[in-house]
Amino acid sequence: MLRFDPIFRDLDRLTRQLWGTTLGTAARPALMPMDAWREADKIVVELDLPGIKADSLDVNVENDTLTVRAERPPVDDARDWLTGERPHGVFSRQLYLGTGLDADHITADYTDGVLRLTIPVAEAAKPRKIPVEAGGRKAINA
Repeated sequence: MLRFDPIFRDLDRLTRQLWGTTLGTAARPALMPMDAWREADKIVVELDLPGIKADSLDVNVENDTLTVRAERPPVDDARDWLTGERPHGVFSRQLYLGTGLDADHITADYTDGVLRLTIPVAEAAKPRKIPVEAGGRKAINA
């Protein structure tokens, strides 16, 4: 069973910002900002992951849930820090795809710190015209 609690996740993020904790752990991953929109017969999702190496990205689908996981390694503690606001550690995001999307044909591209996922709409979920019959004959406008 998937747990989704956006209120507590946002409160947790606010608390970490107020207390200066920017570390994401496997038990409590940092959230990655996301935009999503529809373009014709596909859904496009972009996730901001600046400074993440492409080989640390893990994108997978299981039980209609898409999971994106990444890691930014901790920085050298020997530095003479003036400020440290950039989060590091584990980043994770889960998206429920449902049955209207084609999880078998998702594509992913990582360019300039942005992960772009393109998720096609399943054929069965695409709009289609239904012909209307009038008195047992096909209507003229079908």
